[in-house]
Amino acid sequence: MRDPHNVFHLAIPARDLDEAYDFYVTKLGCKLARRYHDRITLDFFGDQLVCHLSDRYEREPTMYPRHFGITFRERRHFDQLYKLAKQRELPFFQDLTSRFEGLVEEHLTFFLIDPSNNLLEFKYYHDERMMY
Repeated sequence: MRDPHNVFHLAIPARDLDEAYDFYVTKLGCKLARRYHDRITLDFFGDQLVCHLSDRYEREPTMYPRHFGITFRERRHFDQLYKLAKQRELPFFQDLTSRFEGLVEEHLTFFLIDPSNNLLEFKYYHDERMMY
């Protein structure tokens, strides 16, 4: 089981660090932890996201199999982020939708796309038991 003092770490490619900073910090609201000439390290909803300067980013992204994001325990937090994304005109790869309607694993989801074509999924399950 995860110790709440530990942090999940994910590294992704970024074609331009200024673009990544603008998307993740200015628009999405993540906190900048560190910046170097070749990467930025962010507090991404309590976990560590590192955007590494690279020309090896996805040119034609698809949702599956590669994406990352947050599954919210509370609907109000999911709704707040969705509203923020709309207000700040963040680029959506897929707007709000409901998946598995009528089943216990039914959930709300939307996908954002960052400037380097990394896909971010944000979810909320109606039944908290389905989070894992």
